[in-house]
Amino acid sequence: MDNILDIRIIGIDEKRPPIIRKEPYIDLYFRLSCKPPQDWCEDFNALAKDLVPQVKIDTTVRKFIDAYVRDMNHIPEHLAIIKKKIKACNEQYMEDIRLKELAAAENNVSLHQEGGEQRKLNTIVAALKFDD
Repeated sequence: MDNILDIRIIGIDEKRPPIIRKEPYIDLYFRLSCKPPQDWCEDFNALAKDLVPQVKIDTTVRKFIDAYVRDMNHIPEHLAIIKKKIKACNEQYMEDIRLKELAAAENNVSLHQEGGEQRKLNTIVAALKFDD
């Protein structure tokens, strides 16, 4: 994904609009701005597990946040809380990526600082030409 910070709610799933049912709840399917990576969805579900009423992203579809409310007047407040969870997930995901990149860079530096045989191997691999 180009920019994980672009993930946000952009509307309601047109194929599943909210309707009043006999049951004491209203299903809501919030459409996301893009299809997040699988691990982002898993992170979001973990961050949002404490929300009441519960929300969840189907990690196979990854396009909608499934939610519900018992009272239609709670929809704006529930949406605001979900948006905060999305923002927190975006920030956490970007930080995880940054930390992984730092760890990879440190590993790369340590490989280049190795003495003897490892340095020789690194030199050979760096000199390989793959554009024949």
